[in-house]
Amino acid sequence: MRLSLALLSTALVMPWTLSAQNIRRSQEAAVRQKIADTWIEIRYHRPVARGRNPLFGPVVPWGQVWTPGADSATTISLSTPVQIQNDTLPRGTYSIWTIPDSSGHWTVIFNRTSRVWHTRYPGEATDQLRVRVPAWQGPHMESLMWYFPNVDGTEATLVMHWGNTGVPLAIRVPQP
Repeated sequence: MRLSLALLSTALVMPWTLSAQNIRRSQEAAVRQKIADTWIEIRYHRPVARGRNPLFGPVVPWGQVWTPGADSATTISLSTPVQIQNDTLPRGTYSIWTIPDSSGHWTVIFNRTSRVWHTRYPGEATDQLRVRVPAWQGPHMESLMWYFPNVDGTEATLVMHWGNTGVPLAIRVPQP
């Protein structure tokens, strides 16, 4: 009986031990929000600061295209067209890229190529929309996070937040 319990406990522990070796440091995450009659979903992997501060400049270079996430490029899916910073983004799925700027105004890019590795920006030829937004400095966020701090009727704010930097996007769902 002791031998069978020992084998059973080993069988239960071993798969967990082996799978723990394959756990990614940047965990996959998603946020989904309904605004009016539109569903918006962001899928991404969450890089971790791990004591690196500041992140922007030394870790993520100023003036270079970067996807706000890790592993696969971060994506946004829209069930209907929306306006982001007053510019129209059609229904669909897009990869999200940014160009961090030390001046405090970032460029956020929505690219039609949605399935791509995080270091392979598909290029301007497949960009659907580019907007410039002011970033803000605030409390430290250890793991990158996308969230909707404000949703009100047909309008919302979507924020990318990592380290002490937040990049807000104003979203509006046009009504007929």
